[in-house]
Amino acid sequence: MKVLGAVLAGGRATRFGSDKALAALDGRALLDHAIASITLHCDTIVVVGRTDAPVTCIPDLPVSDLGPLGGIAGALAYAADHGFDAVLSTACDTPFLPLEVVAALRVAAPAYAAEAPTVGLWPAILAEPLLAHLLADKPRAIRRWAETIGASAVLPGVMLANINTPDDLTNLSSSRT
Repeated sequence: MKVLGAVLAGGRATRFGSDKALAALDGRALLDHAIASITLHCDTIVVVGRTDAPVTCIPDLPVSDLGPLGGIAGALAYAADHGFDAVLSTACDTPFLPLEVVAALRVAAPAYAAEAPTVGLWPAILAEPLLAHLLADKPRAIRRWAETIGASAVLPGVMLANINTPDDLTNLSSSRT
């Protein structure tokens, strides 16, 4: 299976107060951590929703500011157009992706991490249905869309690091020292 890795990085970071993709954790940007976390599991990596990154950048679809589901739509369209079978998604504010999460996603695809729905494995054939969903102005929550396509929520209760505020970043940094 040819897998596109997609780091969702198009959010406004209103709770964080600045560009959290570039916020430093252990001396590296959160975006760089997220890219590294999926590199082992994917054939190619893209960053969705930004114009500057150390890998190819692609836009959210159908427009920006639709939240993470717009990022997944952009990644799925890119995957479908470039011969990928699936997209492994994560977010720039999820700096670490444990191997057991990726293994569970592969078994259950389409699937997403129950406690972090931006982390998911989505077949590329979902590109057109997701775009139609967004164009029809249907709910933009990943979980709601995932229910409509029969995706599985894997590993309930398994929490992944998620950075939404400066305090989250400070707490994660402190817990790693």
